Amino acid sequence: AGKSTTLRMVYGVLAPDSGGVRIDGIDIRGETSRARAHLGVLPHTAGLYGNLSARENIDYFGLLQGIGRRQLRTRTADLVESLAMESFIERRAKVLSQGQRIKVALARALVHDPANLVLDEPTNGLDVMAIRSLRAMLKHLKSQGRCILFSSHVMQEVAALCDQVVIIGQGRVLAQGTLQSIRERSETKSLEEAFLQVLGPTGGFE
Repeated sequence: AGKSTTLRMVYGVLAPDSGGVRIDGIDIRGETSRARAHLGVLPHTAGLYGNLSARENIDYFGLLQGIGRRQLRTRTADLVESLAMESFIERRAKVLSQGQRIKVALARALVHDPANLVLDEPTNGLDVMAIRSLRAMLKHLKSQGRCILFSSHVMQEVAALCDQVVIIGQGRVLAQGTLQSIRERSETKSLEEAFLQVLGPTGGFE
């Protein structure tokens, strides 16, 4: 890492040069394990263990979160039903389709019933039907009162799912607010047009 690096490694964890992060009031640096229990993460590549079955991937992360085996069986069964994974739950992750892998990764993120979710490009590589299914799932999770941080380059998905939007370019926050406020401030009719304008030569709203 050169002098321009803004993050440094501390005990194997990326640490900020300044500022901090709290999840439900819990400092992630001071109480990492406690904070992690309040957060579910779906990474960009799904991050599944290919030689484990879909069920084993879910169970493994449930055990890491300290869930007892009896509770884990019940929780996994509920997720299999709600995400319609019955047909592939015993299959190895490496032979699953992209849509199936996303479902398993989402189940893994939800297995400990976190109040907060971080989803990184969850619709990437999905077909139209899978995207519609995932969108419905996310709206259901939102209706349960969960906080969902949704990262995407597809503005149609952002417009369909998000209440608040943050546009980031070159590591800086260029605009943030509701969909309507961002469109109004950029004087555009769509979020995509606003996004392109914000990322233009002006570098964001004045």
